[in-house]
Amino acid sequence: MKKDLLVSCPNCKSSVAWNDSFPFRPFCSERCKLIDLGDWADESHKIEGESVNPFDMPRNEE
Repeated sequence: MKKDLLVSCPNCKSSVAWNDSFPFRPFCSERCKLIDLGDWADESHKIEGESVNPFDMPRNEE
């Protein structure tokens, strides 16, 4: 019998089996998923790099 992969919930660090029993994987629950989404929305989580204004980028005109 194949064992499920166990991962840690990114929010609370509890173990989560990577299977259909955990529909919010890699999060353990909808609550942890929404907490993480809120952190991205209020910019507590950021991806390093310079801000880019899409209007300053060159356009490909054919």
